Amino acid sequence: MRALTLAAMAATAITTAAAADPVADFYKGKTINIIVSTGEGGTYDTVARSISRYMSKHIPGEPTMILKYMPGAGHIKATEYMYSVATKDGTNIATIGNSIPQTQVFEKASLESKGVHFDVRKFNWLGSTGISNLMTAAWAASGVKTIDDAYKQEVTAGSTGAGSGTMLYPTITNNVVGTRFKIIAGYRKATEIDLAMERGEVVVRAGFSLGSLSTEHPDWISEKKVNFLFQVGGEREPSLPDVPLMSDLGKTDEQKLVMRVLSSPVSLGRPYLTTPELPADRLAALRTAFSATMKDPEFLAEAKKLKFDLRPIDGDQVTRIIKETVDLPPDVVDKAKAAIGNAGGTE
Repeated sequence: MRALTLAAMAATAITTAAAADPVADFYKGKTINIIVSTGEGGTYDTVARSISRYMSKHIPGEPTMILKYMPGAGHIKATEYMYSVATKDGTNIATIGNSIPQTQVFEKASLESKGVHFDVRKFNWLGSTGISNLMTAAWAASGVKTIDDAYKQEVTAGSTGAGSGTMLYPTITNNVVGTRFKIIAGYRKATEIDLAMERGEVVVRAGFSLGSLSTEHPDWISEKKVNFLFQVGGEREPSLPDVPLMSDLGKTDEQKLVMRVLSSPVSLGRPYLTTPELPADRLAALRTAFSATMKDPEFLAEAKKLKFDLRPIDGDQVTRIIKETVDLPPDVVDKAKAAIGNAGGTE
């Protein structure tokens, strides 16, 4: 009888140990904050709100997930909060602007930097919801058919101003490979550029995601009202295999590298991260949960209804893009900064 009792106790102990899950034990009854660096409204907020409704069930212990908004300083405020202030236990994650790694590079940021106090390589990246490539499109009736035409003649491009893709990408190609885009600034919003193209005021709009274009102007594509000159991203869109990437326009290896560097934010899409120094088991659980959410039928149905532009990538791929962006020789960084050049346009 004593032997049977000991055997039963041993079996119970084994079963209990097998059933124990320290990650589930930690997260049960907890709340995870999702920090949104863009504030309320806009795509980052909308996507994060949707993720908060579905990701919890994929995390052991099913913690509550809530959004907190921390806009400011071009996403830097939220990034520095996650780096230096947020508890490093897996109860804080964030979605930040995809330009942050490039900000670190261009500011030559380090822990001693007076302007930026974080190192993106030390964050734990969960993945990204992605985004389709950004297109530079020319109104077909203008006669501009390919990027070659922009080398041969002056081509007007509408812009909403400095810092926007409508300004950035024509400026880069002008400065690096000698295109002849004449940038017309002064439009208050991108939709005004669309109308200007239709009226013949300008020929080109840059920085238009293919997903948004397909949703907002499906006839531009189906009726071939625009010609795509180049696309910005890590790989060519499967539906546009003959349209070159901006990095493909480089005539030398150095030019190609500079334009890959300047394309890296698009490759990142809308990234999600958690703090440095996170316990390995909780990081693995969060990464698995994020990936599972990107495949969750209910999440995907909501994304389709809300017309999200989803191109998910996993944490390992995001980490690789981050490392490639930050670990660049100083001379390449200087050339990339020079490629952005004049932020102004012609009114």
